[in-house]
Amino acid sequence: MATQKPLPSVARTVGSRKGSNSTVFPLGEPARSSRVATQPVKLLTNVEKLKLLTKAEKAGLLSAAEKFGLYLSSMEKLGLLSKAEELGVLSAATDPGTPGALLTLSLGLLLLGPSCVYLVPEDNQWEIVVQIVVAVVCVCVCGGSAAVAASNLVSNLQKSS
Repeated sequence: MATQKPLPSVARTVGSRKGSNSTVFPLGEPARSSRVATQPVKLLTNVEKLKLLTKAEKAGLLSAAEKFGLYLSSMEKLGLLSKAEELGVLSAATDPGTPGALLTLSLGLLLLGPSCVYLVPEDNQWEIVVQIVVAVVCVCVCGGSAAVAASNLVSNLQKSS
């Protein structure tokens, strides 16, 4: 006759409400740290390796930004850099999970545009306008394609080679 294994000694009691406790028994092997000891991402070093500033200059992005009135001094006055730091943009750029999350977001947005066109009826003109706006925004303008590009950029920035 087979004998049962004893219950793990790492059981713990979890309570979410007052007086409501439940015991949790982990299954299988004890969880090990999911983070492998990796070296931190050197963001500015990778920007230099990829020569992103040179590419931005050659593409005329800096001139275009100046034409729209976006100078470093105006960014400083508006507090854009401190706002980006508060929102965690730099920490997201160094987080290894960010490229995957952006790719998942892009997949959802790329599916939302065509599914809106398919699911929304075409009985009135305003419904057709809604279809067009959702499809263009989700797929082209600031949706899926932008998230794919951002995922690719962050992934390339995080490469340590």
